[in-house]
Amino acid sequence: MSLISENVKDVLLSPATQTSNFRPEQGSLDESEVDSDGVLHKTGILPSQELKSQVNVTREIFALEPILENQYQPASLDLRLGPVAYRVRASFLPGKNATVKQKLEEFAMHEMDITKGGVLERGCVYIIPLLEGLDLKHRMSAMGNPKSSTGRLDIFTRLITDYGTEFDQVREQYQGMLYAEVSPRTFSVLVHKGSRLSQIRIRRGKPPSSDKGMWDLQKEFQVVSSTLSEDDIRNGVPVSVDVRGDKSGGLIGYKARNHAGLIDIDKIQHYEVLDYWEPVYAPRRGGLVLDPQDFYILASREAVKVPPTHAAEMIAYDTLVGEFRVHYAGFFDPGFGHPEAGGEGSRAVLEVRSYEVPFVIEDGQVVGRLAYERLTAIPNQLYGATNSSYQGQGIKLSKHFKPLPPSELR
Repeated sequence: MSLISENVKDVLLSPATQTSNFRPEQGSLDESEVDSDGVLHKTGILPSQELKSQVNVTREIFALEPILENQYQPASLDLRLGPVAYRVRASFLPGKNATVKQKLEEFAMHEMDITKGGVLERGCVYIIPLLEGLDLKHRMSAMGNPKSSTGRLDIFTRLITDYGTEFDQVREQYQGMLYAEVSPRTFSVLVHKGSRLSQIRIRRGKPPSSDKGMWDLQKEFQVVSSTLSEDDIRNGVPVSVDVRGDKSGGLIGYKARNHAGLIDIDKIQHYEVLDYWEPVYAPRRGGLVLDPQDFYILASREAVKVPPTHAAEMIAYDTLVGEFRVHYAGFFDPGFGHPEAGGEGSRAVLEVRSYEVPFVIEDGQVVGRLAYERLTAIPNQLYGATNSSYQGQGIKLSKHFKPLPPSELR
């Protein structure tokens, strides 16, 4: 028997045409009236202060419970799980003629009350209505992504919308609730109502983006600490992998242990690293052999930097670099790795899986590209200005694990 009231479920699963029952009244602020203090561009990714305006003034972001101050990141908003999760027999997109609720009627196997906690089993697929929704205006769109900690636990998480035809993409002028598709790949996890697995960025208009623009960023800010030519930048700034570990005593990453215990997604620095991970050291010669279906945490060879005027996203997968997937927790906030925010020398952590066959990954091999996109204004607070979990990171596991004493390494 379901422990979730029918009224709550109806709200969480309401399509866009029903959201007016619980959405605050629309504001009348348009783009031309936005306060110009600190504004750099009319188009681009919205910084935290503009996200707050979308919550409190234009009401383009709304929620079933008050949005908390610590949900705001420099250029994104954390999204919270609602009180019910649906186990489904297959992943799906609603398509342009259906809502998520209609698809759940076809694919849901059972529902689970996660108000006080529920286990998402490894290898299973769940749809979880979120507490947040959108009522976007003209020229406003959005994109979703897993949070960094979610990716480092290998929890495959994607944002879906009513009538959606793409994962993680929210079309212009979308009106309706948001939903997360969640599929733990390596560890079973315990989640609760309010747990945060994903985040969203809001974009105004279609800001220009080009290889030339990213080359200019590289020249001005050295966004990736390697020697590059303009020809190296194609759909993003290249990032390579470190499999030598010269700066970490030969440690190059971690490999997840199979059949490890349950992880409570809301417990911070709680778990022992070696109960869940095997340290991976630099091979004596040659590259690192990735075993099929194993999950690895590695790090970039280069330090990475995101200037205060931009946000970045790691391109998740490129078949040109090999049959493996790199970094599906792809948002890098403004200020990441930036000296002014205490991030000098921060490296990109890479979540890596090989598919089908063993694959050798060589030191310095390009494994992904960072695509930079301008903000409409510099955020009031940069990444790392408060207690950010991954500023200044090297090889860093998710925040759920206790620091590993050097004596426990090889």
